[in-house]
Amino acid sequence: MEFDTDIAIVGGGLNGPALGLALAQIGLRVTIIDRLQTQVRETPGFDGRSYALALTSTRLLDGIGVWDAVADHAQPMLEIKVTDGRAGEGPSPFFMHFDHAEIEEGPMGHMVEDRHLRSALMQAVATTDGITVLDGETVTTQTVDASGVTLSLANGKSVRAKLLVGADGRGSGTATRAGIKRIGWGYGQTALVCAIAHEKPHDGVAHQFFMPPGPLAILPLTENRSSIVWSETAENAARINALPDDAYLDVLRPRFGDFLGEISLAGARYTYPLSLSLAHSMVAPRVALLGDAAHGVHPIAGQGLNAGMRDVAALAEVIADARRRGQDIGSPTVLDQYQLWRRFDNTALALATDSFNRLFSNDNPLIRIARDMGMAAINAIPGARRGFIREAAGLTGDLPRLMRGERL
Repeated sequence: MEFDTDIAIVGGGLNGPALGLALAQIGLRVTIIDRLQTQVRETPGFDGRSYALALTSTRLLDGIGVWDAVADHAQPMLEIKVTDGRAGEGPSPFFMHFDHAEIEEGPMGHMVEDRHLRSALMQAVATTDGITVLDGETVTTQTVDASGVTLSLANGKSVRAKLLVGADGRGSGTATRAGIKRIGWGYGQTALVCAIAHEKPHDGVAHQFFMPPGPLAILPLTENRSSIVWSETAENAARINALPDDAYLDVLRPRFGDFLGEISLAGARYTYPLSLSLAHSMVAPRVALLGDAAHGVHPIAGQGLNAGMRDVAALAEVIADARRRGQDIGSPTVLDQYQLWRRFDNTALALATDSFNRLFSNDNPLIRIARDMGMAAINAIPGARRGFIREAAGLTGDLPRLMRGERL
């Protein structure tokens, strides 16, 4: 049976297009199917959304030809300061401080606004031979046979591919149709997300302030702006989000502090409930999952997108190597190799973020003393500090070639 494409990717957010670009560069035909229209995904102005990209994720973007279009809009993260305390009381004297100067590779990562990263990926996809984009289309069924997978679309058309990749988020229809179940739980927390402008320069320093209701991340953007990811109990978050902008800032200020001077909103406000979601498997016959479709974690370490980018780099490498060997790129042998590579790391990340959130999102005085002393001990040991810095930069573990700055 003839194939319309080599790889069908369901999901046109960030991970799906990144994988499509990597695979098109090695000569594979890729079809990206997304239920949203392109114009719906495009945001001409700053809307407050941004991402913390680890150093290895920027290497991946460079390898697929996207980083040059993003670099001028990216803010390097030069330091990370981690503190503990209560709103209005200031941070504990015990802390962790990570400086990029302690490693040789450069900044630990960059903050990039969604509008710049998304548009750069979409423009690259639109100008790359071998990639077809089906916007505003929904997959209704997927049928797997010995040699490929056939997707039926809501418009009555079909797409036949050798491999189907689900990059369609936590509620992945690809996973559901493949019979892949999920495990997970909610945290009773909601993230309040916005961007702020401030009087004083941030000097490229990212802050993570742990409070009993949940962590507050202050992440540096270009100019005198920072991205805020502020976790509260679901009840408090609903009340805060319902406030007008001035009152919203009045609630934020005692949590934020005055170290950057006066603050004001610099974009839209968002909320999303926080939960853990892990697919039982990252693969099924002729199907692979990546990003949030495979693992959705707490944003406490800002590693959700970076984990998805690792999936992209690993899957692209496994497929590229299989193609060179003349293997069927959708065979169980190839997909099992991908799962073996990524499953443990993703599960470990999920458990680590879950544990950190439970450890820090409480006000037990004994636990507070223990965690403060733990942070002070880590901060006092250079080797431990460098280990955390390398982890934040994404430099640990078995790195795919694209994340080592090498070609597929």
